[in-house]
Amino acid sequence: MVQEIGRVIYDINQRGTSILLVEQNARLALRLAHRGYVLETGTIVLYGSARKLLHSERVKRAYLGQ
Repeated sequence: MVQEIGRVIYDINQRGTSILLVEQNARLALRLAHRGYVLETGTIVLYGSARKLLHSERVKRAYLGQ
C-alpha cells in the first residue's frame, strides 16, 4: 500500500502539481521530493535538496537507520 501511494504522489507531481508531503517515512519522502526539511520538536534543523538530505550522514544515522 505504501508503494502504491508513493506512485500516486509521484504521478500527480509529474503532471505539474506541487505537493506538500508531511511524512514520517523519511526514505520514501526524500525519494519522492525535490526539496526536504527535517524537523525536530517543531524546529527546522536541516533543509536542502532531497537527494542531498538522502545521502547526508546525519540524516542516515538519525532517520534512515544507518
